[in-house]
Amino acid sequence: MSSQTIPYLTPEQYLEIERKADHRSEYLNGGMFAMAGASPNHSRIVMNAILQLGPQLRGGPCEVFATDLRLFIKAVSVYTYPDVMVTCGPLEYIDEERDIATNPRFIAEVLSDSTKNYDRGEKFRFYRTIPGFSEYLLLAQDSIRAEHHQRRSDGAWIFREFISPDDQIELDSIQCRLGLGALYERVVVGEAS
Repeated sequence: MSSQTIPYLTPEQYLEIERKADHRSEYLNGGMFAMAGASPNHSRIVMNAILQLGPQLRGGPCEVFATDLRLFIKAVSVYTYPDVMVTCGPLEYIDEERDIATNPRFIAEVLSDSTKNYDRGEKFRFYRTIPGFSEYLLLAQDSIRAEHHQRRSDGAWIFREFISPDDQIELDSIQCRLGLGALYERVVVGEAS
């Protein structure tokens, strides 16, 4: 999330501005934060995730979205754009515009130097307030590494880290598997993020 902000806005004011804007901004605590452009590695990782998830979800109840579908987190009144989001069942929207989803089951974020602390901390805390949300995957850009968080049936979250290109990440909530090596295809490790 960028540190560039404008004065306090209501959620309604944010949506009025955002729906007309030519760039994307997130909304948090009355602030509208312009999103920085993605690095080539960031874009490659997102595309690789979509290319793996799409065929596995085809014909089933779940659907994958990348970067441009806005998410509203009702419990904390936050609007954000996850890098990769999977919903299952009918998409739930906040209004008749049908451009803001509310019901992800799985989210993946690609970490950058400017967002990694937020993505691991406060943003993950926000995501955990979403009913039905049960898996979160954080993907590094500076190394081949995935951090997988999964909600258990008792509500507790378990964590697993994957670092070998041969690793397979089981996404039980959406019945998919991601190959770590395939997620990092064409990614230049060590390139600035």
